[in-house]
Amino acid sequence: MHSVQPPTLIDGKLPVFVFPSSLNFFIDDQSTHKQVLTVYNPYDFTLKFKVLCTSPKKYMVVDSEGVIKSRCCIDIVIRHLEICGLSEGLRDKFRIHIYEHGKKKVIGKKDIIAMLLPTRDKNPPTDDNFEALPSSMREDTVQRTMTSRSGHSTSSSAPSLIVIIAAVTCILALMLPNYGDTETRLPDYMLLTQNQKLIAAYVLGLVTMVLLRT
Repeated sequence: MHSVQPPTLIDGKLPVFVFPSSLNFFIDDQSTHKQVLTVYNPYDFTLKFKVLCTSPKKYMVVDSEGVIKSRCCIDIVIRHLEICGLSEGLRDKFRIHIYEHGKKKVIGKKDIIAMLLPTRDKNPPTDDNFEALPSSMREDTVQRTMTSRSGHSTSSSAPSLIVIIAAVTCILALMLPNYGDTETRLPDYMLLTQNQKLIAAYVLGLVTMVLLRT
């Protein structure tokens, strides 16, 4: 068997898996004044993380630095401290720095946009020049969509079987040995490469959020 080469740890470009990719706080919804960032470590080595911010006085971060064991994840709680009109619409950034445990060199980073909005009914501003469609077109689209889905509607809010199967599959994939592991008795077709496990970890993060919101 050929041994798997470890990911490059010296170029600062190690993929960092964080969910969600942005944080929206709403003045009129107190439940959103505290948000959770989940950082995943799908690698075979322990990582150290550190959270930086462009406006550190506006936020309280619980455990702004720490350690993530191999194939584990950690939740970082972020609370907005300036829920007022003066902070409305301003874009702040959180940056997640990743280090190899026991070393000081940054091997990966990820930026997360944070915004304070007045209400959930107002979408965050973007740099794209999108315009609203004529109202008659929007109404016609909604009517056709509702009609096409009326026969498939369900009153159950339980997660779909496909979502559950996807979550279980990703978990099993992360538990399998790496390709090239000489200590396993499993056949080669059941061993996964590092890239395949990264994809499984990312999909598991998305599926987890779907299950939590169901």
